Amino acid sequence: MSTHISQISVNLNLAENQVKNTVDLLDSGATVPFISRYRKEQTGGLDEVEIGNIRDQISQLRELDKRRDFILKTIDEQGNLSPELKKQINEARTLTALEDLYLPYKPKRRTRATMAKEKGLEPLANKLLEQRDIDLDNFAAGFISEEKEVGSIEDALAGARDIIAEQINENAEIRDQLRTLYRKKGQLSSRVMKGKETAGEKFRDYFEWSEPLSKAPSHRILAIRRGEKEGFLMMEVSPDQEEAIELVRAKIVKGRNNCSEQVSEAAKDAYKRLLSSSIETEIRLESKDFADKKAIEVFVDNLRELLLASPLGQKTILALDPGFRSGCKLVVLDKQGKLLYNSNVYPNEPQKQIQKAGAEISSLVSKYKVEAIAIGNGTASRETESFTKSLDLEGNPTIVMVNESGASIYSASEAAREEFPDHDVTVRGAVSIGRRLADPLAELVKLDPKSIGVGQYQHDVDQNALKNSLDDVVSSCVNAVGVELNTASKQLLTYVSGLGPVLAENIISHRNENGPFASRKELMKVPRMGAKVFEQAAGFLRIQNGKNPLDASAVHPERYPLVKQMAKDVNCTVEELIGNKTLTTQIDAKKYITEDVGLPTLNDILQELNKPGRDPRQEFKTFQFQDGVEEIDDLKVGMRLPGIVTNVTNFGAFVDVGVHQDGLVHISQIANQFVKDPNEIVKVAQQVMVTVTEVDASRKRISLSMKDEQPGKAPTKKKKEEPKKNKVDSGNIQDKLSALKGKWG
Repeated sequence: MSTHISQISVNLNLAENQVKNTVDLLDSGATVPFISRYRKEQTGGLDEVEIGNIRDQISQLRELDKRRDFILKTIDEQGNLSPELKKQINEARTLTALEDLYLPYKPKRRTRATMAKEKGLEPLANKLLEQRDIDLDNFAAGFISEEKEVGSIEDALAGARDIIAEQINENAEIRDQLRTLYRKKGQLSSRVMKGKETAGEKFRDYFEWSEPLSKAPSHRILAIRRGEKEGFLMMEVSPDQEEAIELVRAKIVKGRNNCSEQVSEAAKDAYKRLLSSSIETEIRLESKDFADKKAIEVFVDNLRELLLASPLGQKTILALDPGFRSGCKLVVLDKQGKLLYNSNVYPNEPQKQIQKAGAEISSLVSKYKVEAIAIGNGTASRETESFTKSLDLEGNPTIVMVNESGASIYSASEAAREEFPDHDVTVRGAVSIGRRLADPLAELVKLDPKSIGVGQYQHDVDQNALKNSLDDVVSSCVNAVGVELNTASKQLLTYVSGLGPVLAENIISHRNENGPFASRKELMKVPRMGAKVFEQAAGFLRIQNGKNPLDASAVHPERYPLVKQMAKDVNCTVEELIGNKTLTTQIDAKKYITEDVGLPTLNDILQELNKPGRDPRQEFKTFQFQDGVEEIDDLKVGMRLPGIVTNVTNFGAFVDVGVHQDGLVHISQIANQFVKDPNEIVKVAQQVMVTVTEVDASRKRISLSMKDEQPGKAPTKKKKEEPKKNKVDSGNIQDKLSALKGKWG
């Protein structure tokens, strides 16, 4: 255990006591959000990312220990576990190093080397490896045997070379050096499969592609792998073959005689027949892991921004799911998101019942005192928006276009059927649009994150790793915002620290049977709610207007006595202390330091007392697409338009400018300066200004720029250059990626 702590400490550049205390907390059942928020003294103030990294690394090292124990046991049972080998295995710090040591002892199928050994040629192989100057033909002739099917000197030498080749293949040092060569000098190349040129047109850019693996971005690795998986491309990773062979020879050839020549031939054969394919497989997997990690990071960053998008808050909302022939599904939701009314209106083509639809919406706005109107951004959205804005509505409610991605998936889900068993999918979809405006986080947690569509090659990456990362970010967002215990859905409660689906269901059942919770303490009455789970969850649950005002804050119940003492010391009640900066500034935090409570926790408490239950999300800002720009045909090169970022990838950002087709801002067009990572400049749901640089209406492809340009003036075009071999001009990239957006997500 101490070795693991030291190793993680070095890997993550953290103090050993930080790592040890964090591991101890994790082993005791504490969650990452709980440790980050309420155990800062023990961890030295580590954030969720650092704690998550410690969790992942200790898990990996423990899995490595299990594999180490198995290997030691297996080799020992074979009678081959020497003290030196045991020491090497115990000191191995990676799975690759461990497997290299195990390879010579690993049960294997019958190989050319094992057959050569069966023919008694191992002594000849050993003699060759000595590389002494001997009469080789005479020595090798002694191994000729009709009984063992060794008919000639060459047969004997060939068998001996097979034995040597296998030994070279199982040499840990050689394998490690070859991996380094592949990583540093390996070329990633792809070519089209014969006869698949037409069917594989979407992978045309990679029909004849080559670049250093070390410089290949994750999205390109995943694109080529997808092309290979679908049968259109052949992918290869390899360094210069002669350089690789010479590397092997340098490690094994020690002389210049007949025996050395045989060893040299064996080295060449070992690389071409055994090592090249084996190491390439490892490096391909390694590059896939790298690409997966980067793609997952993109998805996680985008999802976090989407989940933490600004909420409109508790408002009475009229939501419209737009359409043409089928009309617009209309629902009215109260301040808590409860469905009050639903119907259909037909303001658009072909019915164009403008007066009737307008009268119904106006009546509903007046009757229910509607404060905001949410319009889904799908089919007929701009037409519906224009119609709604033309109405003279009482109270002038805010009209907002809402990203409806995933709403249809929710409407057909078990959660939606459970919530609205008597309504069809159209009603459920409209409800989801309205609720998403009020509180994006509370609504989006009902969806499988993968269906939200803010990823990059999400179906190609390791699905377990993706799920774990997405669950982490959803949990992080839910706990950062806090959850209202008496109104939260089962899905939202599931992500609260320590709860999970079973306890979330139990809380809902208890709430339905006994009414709203009056205090956090009442959670202990919920079946299966133990003290440990209560400790993990309580601080993230809120109860507005409960018995204890602290229940509406992020102050943990374990610190209530401390807050009570603070209030007493400044001669007031807890109720009077909350939100009163005049009183809280009189509190000297250092006075309350104990063995368990330090300044980090005390500062958090004082900050929370000043602004109890404050939502960490940004204030809601209305957004307006450009009037008169509703279809792709309305776009002209040089137009300067407002837009909303819908997806950020390694190669750029997709932006909705209100024409039912997102445009691509290629990474080269995001800023005036060089941009390495688009996420450093733009975020999902961010409001931006873009310039239209290219429009291909027939193929529904829009190229945009975020570089500073004069409004109405097209960006200066550079002189077109002849494309170089194995390169793709940025225009083609934009066309290709814009066409594939949606398929990739």
